[in-house]
Amino acid sequence: MTDLLCGIRILDLTNVLAGPYCAYQLALLGADVIKVETPQGGDLARQLGASPELNRAGMGASFLAQNAGKRSVALDLKQQADRERFLDLVASADALVENFRPGVMDRLELGHARLKEVRPSLVYCAISGFGQTGPMRDNPAYDQIIQGLSGIMSITGTPETAPLRVGYPVADTLGGLVGAFAIAAALVKQKTTGEGAFLDVSMLECTLSALGWPVSNYLTADVEPQPMGNENMTAAPSGAFRTGDGLLNIAANKQEQFVTLCRLIGRPELASDVRFAERETRKQNRIALKALIEDALASDSAAAWEETFNRAGVPAGRVLTIPQILQERQVIERGMTARFPAVSGMDQPLTVVRGGFMVDGEAPLPSRPPPGLGEHMDEVFAGLPPRARKRAKA
Repeated sequence: MTDLLCGIRILDLTNVLAGPYCAYQLALLGADVIKVETPQGGDLARQLGASPELNRAGMGASFLAQNAGKRSVALDLKQQADRERFLDLVASADALVENFRPGVMDRLELGHARLKEVRPSLVYCAISGFGQTGPMRDNPAYDQIIQGLSGIMSITGTPETAPLRVGYPVADTLGGLVGAFAIAAALVKQKTTGEGAFLDVSMLECTLSALGWPVSNYLTADVEPQPMGNENMTAAPSGAFRTGDGLLNIAANKQEQFVTLCRLIGRPELASDVRFAERETRKQNRIALKALIEDALASDSAAAWEETFNRAGVPAGRVLTIPQILQERQVIERGMTARFPAVSGMDQPLTVVRGGFMVDGEAPLPSRPPPGLGEHMDEVFAGLPPRARKRAKA
């Protein structure tokens, strides 16, 4: 019941992260995602990751992260014969996603206008750093570049350490999520009207859109966002606090939560202290308040305080490492990972993470492991419709 996109075919011409992550979300929902890769090494992510052995095998950890559930064909789109085979694939597809620089597909004579001649109802999604128009359209764009241009880095870190890069490719990931959302929406229109769509996804714009609160504070209140480290500009006490063992995030954003917090740490008088009694005064005196709270928290561990606070309705959570969160019961019981005992190019089982939602109580999981380069050539082309198969043989 999790195959919401069963019967939908997506052609994935993308590389590295934003595009592959987009297509991975669609594969998790049951779409038949065919990854179209160059025979000369395929997706660059096949060579990226922490394991040199996997990189040499063309199954780098970066590739494994967002390509499960897909099939792979190898086509050199600079060659006329392979372009014709690609058009046969397009004739069978519902949607296509690519993340080349603007104009690359047109130079290959495979742009949106050409593909519409083959498949008028095609949903075509182009993910790029800056979009298909504008003075920056031709600039090369990596996640780091977008993070810096978008303003994310300017508000990440403390006043002393900012600007800082977010610790994972957040702009790439946002571009992929928005692309998947847009494709799914366009497919609804396609199935109801028979019309396709051209989707122009800009990583810069996706990132700015996700910066809703900081951007809004500037546009509506003329307040320029500033780096605040682990503090929350909208409330106090709300941030990361030292305990007797470990760091603890606390978000006592409501008045009743703050009063409860003060009681639980054995400092009920703080709730009536003129410096902290009201929301705005707490924000103005957040440094002094944090010091008093941390002094009380030193009596126990982050894990113990987390349980105490949450039981009383005060939002709290330990600051964990990635290995730690993957071992948490919450993650394990909801089936956040899928395990494949055998994977092409690997001599050990593979575990990957799924998407961030469930369908009717079930976790959408990839149906197959990440593919080897060109692994499904025979399978894919043998399964083309009769007209396309005839053209491919010609």
